[in-house]
Amino acid sequence: MLSICGTVVSLQQTLVVPLLPEFPRLLGTTLENASWLVTITLLVGAVATPIVARLADMFGKRRMMLLCLGAVVVGSLIAALGPSSLSVVVLGRGLQGMGAALIPVGISIMRDELPPERVGSAVALMSATLGIGGAAGMPLSGIITERFSWHALFWVSAAFAAVMLAAVVLVIPESKVRTGGRFDYLGAVLLSVALLTLLLGISKGGTWGWTDERTIVCFVLAVVFFAIWLPVELRTGRPLVDLRTSVRRPVLLTNVASLLLGFAMFANMLSTTQQMQMPTSTGYGFGLSVTAAGLSMLPGGLSMVAFAPVSAAMTRRYGARVTLITGALIMAVGYVMRVFLTHTVAQVLIGSTVISIGTAVGYAAMPTLIMRSVPITETASANGLNTLLRAIGTATSSAAVAAMLSATTMTVGGVQMPSLAAFQHGFWLAALAALAGAGAALALPTAPTRPPEPAEVVGRTGQGSETIVEGRVLRADGSAIAKAVVSGLRPSGAQVDWGRTDDDGRYRLALSGQDALVLVATADGFAPCAERVEVAGDTLPPITLGERLTLSGTVRDGDAPAAGATVTLVRHLGEHQAHTTTDDGGATPSTCPREGDTC
Repeated sequence: MLSICGTVVSLQQTLVVPLLPEFPRLLGTTLENASWLVTITLLVGAVATPIVARLADMFGKRRMMLLCLGAVVVGSLIAALGPSSLSVVVLGRGLQGMGAALIPVGISIMRDELPPERVGSAVALMSATLGIGGAAGMPLSGIITERFSWHALFWVSAAFAAVMLAAVVLVIPESKVRTGGRFDYLGAVLLSVALLTLLLGISKGGTWGWTDERTIVCFVLAVVFFAIWLPVELRTGRPLVDLRTSVRRPVLLTNVASLLLGFAMFANMLSTTQQMQMPTSTGYGFGLSVTAAGLSMLPGGLSMVAFAPVSAAMTRRYGARVTLITGALIMAVGYVMRVFLTHTVAQVLIGSTVISIGTAVGYAAMPTLIMRSVPITETASANGLNTLLRAIGTATSSAAVAAMLSATTMTVGGVQMPSLAAFQHGFWLAALAALAGAGAALALPTAPTRPPEPAEVVGRTGQGSETIVEGRVLRADGSAIAKAVVSGLRPSGAQVDWGRTDDDGRYRLALSGQDALVLVATADGFAPCAERVEVAGDTLPPITLGERLTLSGTVRDGDAPAAGATVTLVRHLGEHQAHTTTDDGGATPSTCPREGDTC
């Protein structure tokens, strides 16, 4: 059910694309204004994804899925029932865009509810829906509009979403893994403005002109708001996006690979349909109709369904890192094939399908890598950030492909059209993006020599058996310590979960039937503390960090201690950390630098 929901909301991304040339006439507007029917869905989806994902971790994942599907239903009905005006349809398309946030939430539900041995294949299928729905949207749109009116597109969308909303109510349980707490309103507003201006500049730059004042203002505002947002998130005890976790090597590199593979995936979708529709007079086009060109994407979509379990099997046997590298390399090979296989429809479809296979393999590995590296209580928000970066990659890909197709043209019958070289340049660029994604995956930490247990493949445990327990980290005087990290370990040493404290010193762990737990707490400036506790109820005893970390040493003049000597602690790049003078015994107490510093 979750995977079908993912397919339904992915359909919204491309459902109106084939009709864009017709909407100016249908809605009495210009082609530039009609393009907002696609842009608004991208913008709303990008903004909603991190916010909805964070709310899902806090207040319930099924609840947020119902919210997303409800928005799709309402948006579809507004577009179908409202007057034929651009503003009404844009409003409906914006609400449909909220459905994009459903996919990372669905992936996190799978991790919470399914048996460990089934999570890998389930996540692989859910990840593949990003491509399946996008590929199916274009032929479905053509078939519906040829037989009915354009309003039928939105009626079908509303019906699908309503059926899935009912299915979620009946089938999907509400996860017990919830963190509660305060929502980061300021971080949400700042990130929303930054994303809106960034994606607006990317998506409209080709139409407005990359040196147009509007484009430049969008990019400048994006930089300014991101610059404000970053320190705000670092200071917030319970941020919208946990940047400290996001910059951990496995998470950071996986997100970089996600952005690059999103770029490569969407270039295939855009270029294939356009190449199929180019007139035969160009020498490389095939003159297919919109519907036939859309149907040419179906082999790729079906291959993604077929290879989702293959990707899961690869992850179980070789690890998610190897799976991601393999998927990216397959995509690069597919694009090289696209450069040379251009003579027949079959050749183009072979190259396109190879890229789709690589997409299915690579996409399925990324949620696994993310969930393995973040706290259980943050799986939805972490996957939301990963999905968001894919969306930024697809938006950038759309702008790059459009720029290349307009830059290298030929004149056919007095009309300027993209030349074959324009498509080939796009293929080479996408191949480079896929290779760069493989490079990012190659830099990921290698898997342990011993293959992980099934429960470790995607996180920890599943089957909805986890409960949330809460504790606090305090100083000796009873005041809270923010941003401390607490790891919950089994007595055998295996990690169960970990979390970071908020401004009140509170942390939350997801446990599954543990009676005894070893808690290890660390915080900047404090000596680590390890305690064995008995788990009873949903509250853990507080952890007190009372021992401050210091560096000490002795300065000697020959064999005698040197009193009154000056000692300065300097980081390896020359930055001053602290200085002191020795006592009568030559001893040098000093505050301790941050963990990992080299001085």
